[in-house]
Parts: sequence; C-alpha cells; structure tokens
Amino acid sequence: MRLHGMTAAACAALGLAACGTTAVEPSGLLSSYDGLTPREDTVRAAISERRDEALASGVERLFIEPAVLAPGAGEGLTELEQGLVLREVDRQICYEVSERFTVLGEAAPDAGRVRAVVTRITPTGRAASAASAASGFFIPGPIGLRVPGTLGGLAAEAELLAANDQGQAAVILWSRDAQAVGTDNPSLSRVGDAVQLAEPFGDAVGDAFAPEDREVRSIADPDPCARFGPRFRPEGVAARFVTGLYTPELSGAQAEEDEPEAPQDER
Repeated sequence: MRLHGMTAAACAALGLAACGTTAVEPSGLLSSYDGLTPREDTVRAAISERRDEALASGVERLFIEPAVLAPGAGEGLTELEQGLVLREVDRQICYEVSERFTVLGEAAPDAGRVRAVVTRITPTGRAASAASAASGFFIPGPIGLRVPGTLGGLAAEAELLAANDQGQAAVILWSRDAQAVGTDNPSLSRVGDAVQLAEPFGDAVGDAFAPEDREVRSIADPDPCARFGPRFRPEGVAARFVTGLYTPELSGAQAEEDEPEAPQDER
C-alpha cells in the first residue's frame, strides 16, 4: 500500500477515535443497583459505581465466583467463544483484586464474594481486521490503526458482597468499545476485542472494590489466580508481533488444567 493511501487511512481512523462507547445497561442479575454514580473522569469507558467504605474495609478475604453471561449477551457466538470471554474476565478480575485482597480457592461464610456478569459482547469484524494488521506492518509503532468494521466491545458488571450476608460492599457497571486509534489490536477472532477489554475491566473492578486506604500488595505465593490461567504467555506476544493480530487462545484466557491420566491397559 502506498504512503498516501496509508495517510488517508490514518486520518479516517483518527476521525473514528471520537466515537462514543455504548452506554452501561444493568442486567438485573446483581443484588442491587442503588446509588450508582457515573464516573466523569473516564475517556474511553462508561463507568457507574458505588462503594460502601465501611463494608469494603471489613473485607480482607474473598472468593471469586465464575463470571456468567446475561441473557442475550453471547448471542451468535459459540460456546468456545463465550468461554474465552468469561474465562478472561475471571482471570483479569482475579489479578487485580489479588493485589488488594486475599483470594480464596473456595467460598467461605466468613469471606466476601465477587460476582461478575458479562452484559454485552460486540463481535470483532474479522475480515477488516486483516487489513488493520497489514496497515500496522507499514506504520509500525505502539499506536495502531483500525479500519471501519473491525471494532468490537465489552460490557460487564461486578459486585463485592461482604461476608456473613452483610450486603453489597461495592458495585461497578462498565462498558467500552475498541478504539480506531490506540492499543486495541485487530483480531481474526470474533471475541478478540472483548477478550482484550477484559483487562481494563479487571483494572476498574480492582479500583472500585478496594477501600481508599488499602495498599497494593505483592502477588501471593502460590498464586491464587493460577486456576484461571497463566499471567503471561510469551507465545501470544510473539504471535502478535509477527502477524499484527491478537489471538485470544494465546492470551492465557484458558486455564491450564491438569488432564486426567488415561488408564493403563493391563495385559
């Protein structure tokens, strides 16, 4: 592609960068949506949240329940695609809350609980993503360009429930679409953007749930989030570097579970 053609594509993408993110819509599956306050200091994401500082301060140990899909949120996607998104949401929430709370491997009555719901998955346009990857090859750098028809999105919500049925300590509703100009990588997967956007959602959950005076801590050993998959997969980074495309299957979104050994044939 010639340089002037790439410049025109860049200008078009810059015009798309101002497009707004789809508004946050509650699923009705959390315990309460009372008292939500919209965040005014965000640019790319739409966020509404609330935290009961006293209740949140009393939560030190918690269990993360598996994220679920709201009715209709995964419509048109395969079970594998839905699972990739849900698993990555679990993974990213665990990474962030484990820096502020002690994450347990199983539920306990004297521990808090985290519940998350994916409320929207806007598929990534696969055909046009290849063109975006090609443009990234000709215009290298940390800021990528996405052509029209490629941008997916994710909306999700989560709540922190205090121990011993004390009620909802914090809640957040979050929605974001991939940007035409930025670090959201094109993907040939229909859930490429949704899986990538699980990371900023996890960041927002950690900030929303943690009391103001809760300090960030080092990763515990053993890692309580290992059951959700590895924190880093170099092969995913290598694939993105070579092809310019994001591959959800190489992101770590699937947990590395131990496979049962096949029975030996005793003859």
